[in-house]
Amino acid sequence: MKKFLWSIMLCFLMSCQQQQSSDFCVDEALDYCSDQVNRALTSLRDSTDAYDFTMMPRNILEQDSVWNCRKACSEEWCSGFWPGILWMTFSHNHNEDVWEAAEGYTEALIPVVEAPVYDHDLGFITINSFMKGYEVTHKEHYREIALRAAESLATLFNPTVGTILSWPRHVKDFGGHNTIMDNMMNLELLFWAAREMKSEKLYHIAISHAETTMNNQFREDGSCYHVALYDTLDGHFIKGFTHQGYADSSMWSRGQSWAIYGYTMVYRYSKDARFLEFAQKVTDIYLQRLHETSDDMVPLWDMDDPRGLEAPKDASAACVVASALLELRKYVDGEKSKEYRSKAEQMLCDLSSDRYQSREKNVAFLMHSTGHHPAGSEIDASIIYADYYYLEALLRLKE
Repeated sequence: MKKFLWSIMLCFLMSCQQQQSSDFCVDEALDYCSDQVNRALTSLRDSTDAYDFTMMPRNILEQDSVWNCRKACSEEWCSGFWPGILWMTFSHNHNEDVWEAAEGYTEALIPVVEAPVYDHDLGFITINSFMKGYEVTHKEHYREIALRAAESLATLFNPTVGTILSWPRHVKDFGGHNTIMDNMMNLELLFWAAREMKSEKLYHIAISHAETTMNNQFREDGSCYHVALYDTLDGHFIKGFTHQGYADSSMWSRGQSWAIYGYTMVYRYSKDARFLEFAQKVTDIYLQRLHETSDDMVPLWDMDDPRGLEAPKDASAACVVASALLELRKYVDGEKSKEYRSKAEQMLCDLSSDRYQSREKNVAFLMHSTGHHPAGSEIDASIIYADYYYLEALLRLKE
């Protein structure tokens, strides 16, 4: 009898948890983001009620309440996230003031995008501003700029190695051709441009990069190295190591999130079953380690930090993964699809709680992200790319 009653109670508790997840109000979260954007725009205006469109929001540190901005330039990889947030916000609230700000911040990036390519981050900058802007406005002007940026990014491809060079400035420091996991995200610019221009060249560059990275930059269990180093002359893989994680052998959470999002996106464009299978592999090890190391659905900045739950969290990684899972679940069937959607909803539910939402504390959407922990930079902060992928995930869930 006791066993029977315990079974009934357990079923009831599981039902309550499922109900809590299904009751997550995505419209309420989107309205919250819209309000925060309006507050941020007010804070970004000067005494004449004008914006300096060349200054892009980057972070809000613990002692601050408004965005710290950086000059938009080829070395500021986060320049495109704020325009992207504005375009996505407009798609939700249709506010003309948001449209005008989105146009201004996007146009300010034209000199950056059209300058000689500095590194792989040209992809991040372009995808999140001009491609998002084109998606919303259908302006041919934005499309043409994004296409030129794709051709510029492609010049960093090394056919001997098979990947795009991520950081030209570090070739001498590292002793070879370097490719970082973040670069998987930038393949979207090449795939999109290849489709728009019917360019086999751009398509094959993107495929080659994804294949070479898949073959070299991952451990057997599906966890990734942040950096892969290749011989510049003959292209052979030298080693994998970290630049922003805890150790060469650790799982840096945001690096793994780039892999999950990146290979999901590669499958979207290629429909190659190898990439779908691999996207699931890198996702499943992330979810397994997340449950082993975290007290909720937001990971530690690195899942192997020996401090455990005393280590900083990284909300940005959770946002990237949540957005990716809401796409990946469309490509798989049955229980796997349900699991990925459920995990994404749980992530967004946790991120939308008072533990992570900034609310009145500052004008960002979220707190508790970690940028470059080994360098002591942006630890436990609000960071612009966390907000970008949080909003993207919410919009994907609403769809």
